[in-house]
Amino acid sequence: MSFQGFYKPNFGTLFLFLAVFSVSVFAQKPTSTPKVVIAVDNRKMPVAGSNNLYCAGYVETGAVNTANEIVGAEEEQEQNLFSQNNYVYVSMGANRGVKVGDLFSVIRPRGRVETRWTKKKNLGFYVQEVGAVEIVNVKAEVSVARVISSCDNLLLGDLLQPTPSRTSPGFQQRPALNRFSDSSGKTSGRIFMARDGQELLGREQIVYIDLGSEDNVNVGDYLTIYRPLGTGSIFENDEKESVSARDEGFQSDKFRGGKFSNQAPRKSGGSANGKVVTNVEAKERRPNGLRKVVGELVILNVKEKTATAVITRTAQEVTTGDRVEMQ
Repeated sequence: MSFQGFYKPNFGTLFLFLAVFSVSVFAQKPTSTPKVVIAVDNRKMPVAGSNNLYCAGYVETGAVNTANEIVGAEEEQEQNLFSQNNYVYVSMGANRGVKVGDLFSVIRPRGRVETRWTKKKNLGFYVQEVGAVEIVNVKAEVSVARVISSCDNLLLGDLLQPTPSRTSPGFQQRPALNRFSDSSGKTSGRIFMARDGQELLGREQIVYIDLGSEDNVNVGDYLTIYRPLGTGSIFENDEKESVSARDEGFQSDKFRGGKFSNQAPRKSGGSANGKVVTNVEAKERRPNGLRKVVGELVILNVKEKTATAVITRTAQEVTTGDRVEMQ
């Protein structure tokens, strides 16, 4: 059966119909407000992620329990360093009430802190946080644990402690960092050390300051990072003058261009008949307390004499030795 001649489409009419239909459809106004498909989460974002929150380390004065430690590993004949998903043996078993599923933090005390950046005596000792383990098999005097997170390589001899309960401060909308702000007059201290021994620091890096619970510092407090104007932390610059005001014997014999040095400081006196004014002398005539703001940090963990903090904003590089002040 042939359909030829049964239906002969009129393409002109068809195109006209489609054009009218399109205009009428798209010209219609929506009858209802569009629905939100993806809900907006209004909860505050954390300032510190898990690495900065549970791997930050701390400096404390109290004694550490050394009874529970890593004493072996499943692959110890092949390796000395252990990380995520490796199995290790710990010196605690059914005799100490350990159960499958228990979680422990792994720490490594590194020694007493000695620094020139604080006037406080005996800050304590540095404790590195290196990871966390979960008990998967319990024996009489030891247990097998799986490394569930590693901030650094785990070693035999590392200690196990109960997992600390920490909550990161929430992100806050804050005013722009004022690089020329005056002192708040509140408690001040210094950055005496940074994680991994770093000295030049930026955002989201961990530092330790010589302010603690004895200074009424709390988790979530914001502190300004600054240094006195004209000074640094890494070296002291005496700023001696390098150009004299006048010099003889270098001017041209033919053109006689003059004997005044370029970029030299001014001479004192109203008629420039006194001695040369140096940088140090000029600075002595300004008020005390001028400073350069270089950043901001927030407190994550507080001990007796110290606190662990994360840098949240910077105006330039931050260095160990920089000063901090409560806002």
